[in-house]
Amino acid sequence: MTPVQIAELLKSKFGPAVTESLPQDKHPRVHTTGGHWRAIAEFLRGEPSLDFDWLGCLTAVDYVADNQLCAVYDLYSTTQRHWFAVKVFVDRDRPHIPSVMDIWPAADWHEREAYDLMGIVFDGHSDLRRILLPEDWVGHPLRKDYRFPREYHGIPGTTELDWQQQPEYPV
Repeated sequence: MTPVQIAELLKSKFGPAVTESLPQDKHPRVHTTGGHWRAIAEFLRGEPSLDFDWLGCLTAVDYVADNQLCAVYDLYSTTQRHWFAVKVFVDRDRPHIPSVMDIWPAADWHEREAYDLMGIVFDGHSDLRRILLPEDWVGHPLRKDYRFPREYHGIPGTTELDWQQQPEYPV
């Protein structure tokens, strides 16, 4: 199927749950919300004409100006030989997305990374804990408003920024 056909199928099946459709973009995709993601994911995997059987990548994005976080799922079908992406948007203040590690096992590590670095909570994940940072690390360092600590357990942080002059991220 072409990206346009995939987007049309998703829009016809899920209606307003598909909040935006960009099948002709350089990164063909649709947008949805965390509350609708699980049903869409099951359809993408289970519908024979789609058969998205491989999660190529899960990336997290911070849209701080819109007060939203986003998980981007890049999917591929090895049988149908087509790529497509879904962006799942959630509020930064309550960033919950249903886990899809049971649908695409590769999501296990990807979801843990997005949790660790961006703070997205993947509900239903069997082992959601930090993967790159220590368990007692405070905050999520890939968020645009993150302020790197001056030290961690007495170990000084290094930066070229003057800490007295570091500006706040413009919101």
